[in-house]
Amino acid sequence: MYGTIAKLKVKPGQVNAMRSAMSAPAERPGSLGGFVYQMDEDPNVLYLVVMFESKEAYRANAERPETNADFKKMMQFLVTEPEWHDGEVMKMD
Repeated sequence: MYGTIAKLKVKPGQVNAMRSAMSAPAERPGSLGGFVYQMDEDPNVLYLVVMFESKEAYRANAERPETNADFKKMMQFLVTEPEWHDGEVMKMD
C-alpha cells in the first residue's frame, strides 16, 4: 500500500464548503479510501490521509486530469498549499 498525508490549512468558515465540493478518494482507480482528521486545537487545520493499492496506482492517480482539477478546486478553500508527505503504508502488528 502507498499513500499520502496532507496538512491542509483551511480558510476560516470554509471547512464544510470544502467537504461538500470535494470528491471522495474511494472513487479513484486503485484507491483504498481515506480519512480526514480535524484538529481540536484549530478546527481549520485538517489532515487528509489517502491510501492506494500501490505506489504505481498512487502515481497514476496523481497524473489524472481529474486529480489536477480537484486540487485546483481545493485550493480555493485553503490559506496555503498543502504539506504533502508520501510514503509506504505499513500495518501495525
